[in-house]
This record gives sequence, C-alpha cells and structure tokens, in this order.
Amino acid sequence: MGNKTKYKKDSPTRSILKAISWRFIASGATFIISFVVFRHSTDKTDTQVLQYATAIASVDVVVKLILYYLHERMWTNIAWGKYWTQLAWRRKYRSMHKATDVTQPEKEQGEIKP
Repeated sequence: MGNKTKYKKDSPTRSILKAISWRFIASGATFIISFVVFRHSTDKTDTQVLQYATAIASVDVVVKLILYYLHERMWTNIAWGKYWTQLAWRRKYRSMHKATDVTQPEKEQGEIKP
C-alpha cells in the first residue's frame, strides 16, 4: 500500500477516558470474582472477605489503568488496520449516492434558467 493517507489519532484525553470507563467495568468484575472465590474457599468473615476483594480490586484498577493507557497510546501511533474504516465509509458513501439523482436542487425547483 503506497497510499500516504493521513490518519487522525485519538487524543490522550480520549484514551484516558476510555481506560477509566473500561476499568470500572473490568475492576467491578474482578471485585465480584474475588469476593465469591474468597467467600467460598476460605473461612474468613464477610468483612475480611470484603477487605481482601477491595484490596485486590484497588490494585487492579491502578495497575491495569496505567497498562491500558500505555497500550492505547502505543496503538494510536500504529497506522496498520486504520485504512479499513476509511475505505468502508468511502464505499458506503459512494453506494448511497449512486442511487440518487445528481441534478441540482435549484434546477428541480425551476429557480435557475439555462
């Protein structure tokens, strides 16, 4: 592909917001899994299990938030695979406009005389 198309990158702010929103979902799942595993595999009290699950989820949030952000920033600099979206939209746009008449609206309304 010799095409030198310029691609827009995600901003760092977008990357961090994506990372944070995903961490809420993923760390919530980690908390629930940790709680269930500790509750069923140990003889700890509910309070102790809650403390352990919270500690695991807290570390999980911080570490994986940083890793996801760095991963996202690395991938925003890689052009591979980004051309697909651009080509797909171009094809869709062309196919949508092939079916329509290309006459000018003014001529249809009779406002412009030849």
